[in-house]
Amino acid sequence: MQPLFTSVALIILFTLLSGLGDALGFVYAGRVWQEGRFTWFEAAKSAASFQLGVAMYWLALRYLTAQGIVGLEVQTIFWFGATIIGVALFSREFLTWPAIDKFTAVAVLTGIGFLLVRSSQRDAS
Repeated sequence: MQPLFTSVALIILFTLLSGLGDALGFVYAGRVWQEGRFTWFEAAKSAASFQLGVAMYWLALRYLTAQGIVGLEVQTIFWFGATIIGVALFSREFLTWPAIDKFTAVAVLTGIGFLLVRSSQRDAS
């Protein structure tokens, strides 16, 4: 069994890579229908990004389950948080959002974190 610090570092690394891969997949997918035409190049980039995201997610799951984090909800919350942050960063539109929208996004991510903590507490009991 790997030391806790190593496992946590690998969980964070693979979860971030998974989320970022999927985020790019979503960004590229949003460009697939340009001017009413299907754009194969954007579709290929989207598919490749999603494949990277899935492969990294599988690796993250290896270390999550090794640490006893087997709840699907908890595993998914990690991925979702990384993905939504990645979409906001890669699309670059987050910077143009009104302050209330940015506040709402931060509140939603805080809520996800709260659910993560609550869910892990239920799993531990």
